[in-house]
Amino acid sequence: MKRWIKWSAAGLGLAVLLVAGAAVVGTQLAERKRMRQVSVPVQPVAYVSDAQALERGKYLFQSRGCVDCHGVNGGGRDFVNDGKGTRIAGPNITPGGVVAGYKPEDWVRTIRHGVKPDGHPALIMPSEDYNRFTNEDLAALVAYVRSLPPQNPRAAVIELPLPAWVLYGFDAIPDAAQRIDHSLPPSTPVAAAVTVQHGAYVANMCIGCHGEKLSGGKIPGGPPDWPAAANITPGEGSAMGRYKDAAQFMAMMRSGKRPDGTAIQVMPFGSLSAMNDVDTRALHAYLQTVPARPAGQR
Repeated sequence: MKRWIKWSAAGLGLAVLLVAGAAVVGTQLAERKRMRQVSVPVQPVAYVSDAQALERGKYLFQSRGCVDCHGVNGGGRDFVNDGKGTRIAGPNITPGGVVAGYKPEDWVRTIRHGVKPDGHPALIMPSEDYNRFTNEDLAALVAYVRSLPPQNPRAAVIELPLPAWVLYGFDAIPDAAQRIDHSLPPSTPVAAAVTVQHGAYVANMCIGCHGEKLSGGKIPGGPPDWPAAANITPGEGSAMGRYKDAAQFMAMMRSGKRPDGTAIQVMPFGSLSAMNDVDTRALHAYLQTVPARPAGQR
């Protein structure tokens, strides 16, 4: 009996040492990963400032997730703060913030590739959603952000519990720069219309949460209490089965509620509700055409 107790204690002690060792190594790897240099091919997109571009840029800023992380005025805001060790805040991206010294190529590198001007990865920036922006849309978005009134400086905040940093260090949680095919060219402009082609362009904004194949699953880097992203491909087990037509889909995007009245968690309805009818209907049309996949295959 005593021998069994000794072996159990020794086994428990060894397990504790292994966990502690993994935590130390994981945090060291995470810091090295955070500070790595990411070299990406960047073609600068020229600045524009005409009224049409500013109007388009404002719409993109409001409807493509920017307000959810950076606030309506671009001054930055907390968008995750669970009181359990996870706090994430977007920085001030007005001319008075972190972008004050940005050159045209820096905007492209950060927005499209998830890499900061110094070459380090922008850890929380969901650049996979913006990687396929046309040059025209990227220029319009940058024009609008550069036109915002300067706000008080506010840096990004990334506070994660130890397990999250360890998982990041061991590559179980990739950052956007790892998930992007940096060799892809910008999308070719498609006329805004209720078409599958335009819907495919709009659907790029869904990749960060629902995955490149749109079949959902655990959101990389999300807090552990976040639900898995829904499967939005057609077929059995798809969330799209709840919406019998485009009108019901649009109602969900505007209200953040399913047809039965239950609220949908996590999705950035602050932005999604600002999408216009053409984009929303085109997105719905496109989602009917993608290959059906089992849930969770990202």
